Amino acid sequence: MKMNKARKKPGTELLPGTVITGKWHKTRYIIRRKLGSGAVGSVYLCEYNGKKAALKISENNASITMEVNVLKAFQKVQGSRLGPYLLDVDDVEYGRGQIYSFYVMEYMQGELLTNFIMRHGNEWIGVFLLQLLDDLEQLHDNGWVFGDFKTENLLVIPSPPRVRWIDVGGTTQIGRSVKEYTEFYDRGYWGMGTRKAEPSYDLFALVMVFLSVCYPKRFEKGPNPKATLMKKLDEAKLLSVYKGTLKRAVLGSYQSSAQMKSDVTKILNNIRVSRSGNHSGKESLLVETGGIAAVSALFYLSSLLL
Repeated sequence: MKMNKARKKPGTELLPGTVITGKWHKTRYIIRRKLGSGAVGSVYLCEYNGKKAALKISENNASITMEVNVLKAFQKVQGSRLGPYLLDVDDVEYGRGQIYSFYVMEYMQGELLTNFIMRHGNEWIGVFLLQLLDDLEQLHDNGWVFGDFKTENLLVIPSPPRVRWIDVGGTTQIGRSVKEYTEFYDRGYWGMGTRKAEPSYDLFALVMVFLSVCYPKRFEKGPNPKATLMKKLDEAKLLSVYKGTLKRAVLGSYQSSAQMKSDVTKILNNIRVSRSGNHSGKESLLVETGGIAAVSALFYLSSLLL
C-alpha cells in the first residue's frame, strides 16, 4: 500500500492477552490476535462481554477520527451494507503514557473474494460485480469514493454469500486526492488517469479486483500499460462476457456506478434469458433503488441481493 500526501506510521503492537480499557467508556477488550495492519494503525481480534469484535488502534488520532466519521456516515444510509458496523470509539493510555485512539467494529468471518470464486465457480463473478456496483453507487451518492479498493479489503461472508468491505481507511471525499492506494489497483500507477477522488477511480479499481481473480500472481504493467490491460482483459476467459464493459471502465468511459451497473444488468439479463429460453422479456432482471435482483448463469440470488 502507498499513501498520498501522508506519512506511514507503524501500528501499535499488542500481544495476545493484552487488556485494553477505554479511557472514557471503561469497556475492557481482551486482545486475541492480530488481524492485519495498514497505513493507519493495526486491527486486532478482541473479545468483550463474551463477544468477538475487531479493534483498530493507532497513534494517528486524526486518521482514526476520520475513519470513525466515515463509518458513522455509512450507518446513516438506510439499508446500507457499506463497511463494518461501528461499536465503540475511545482512547487508551498505553506504554509510556502515550494516548492512542481506537475504535471497535463488528468482526466479520469469511473468505477473500478470490478464494471464494475459485472454490465456488465463476458464475459468482456477475453476482458480486453487480452487488459491488450497487454498493459503490450508494457510497458515491453520499459523497465518497472507497479509494483503496482491492481484494484484501473485500470479504465474502456466508449464509447467504455477500461481499462486505472490511477497511474504510482509504475512503476519501469526492473531489479530493485519494489518500491511500495500492499500486496494482491504482489508475495513476497504470497511467490511466489521475488520483482525483471520483466514481471512475473506484470503477477502475473494481476491474482490477476481478482481474486479480483471473491473475492471482498479478502482472507487470510493461512499457505500454494500456496495451497490457487490454490484452489481459482479452485473455481473461472468466471475464469474457463482461469484457466490453470492463474495458470501458478501465478507459474511464463511465461517469457513475449506475451507468456501469446498467450495462452489467443487461449482460446478466441476457444470460438468464439465454439459459431459460424465455425471450419474452417477462422475467427481465430488475435493479431497483435500494437493492438488486441479480442472476448469473447458474445462480439466482434475489434473496441475497435485495
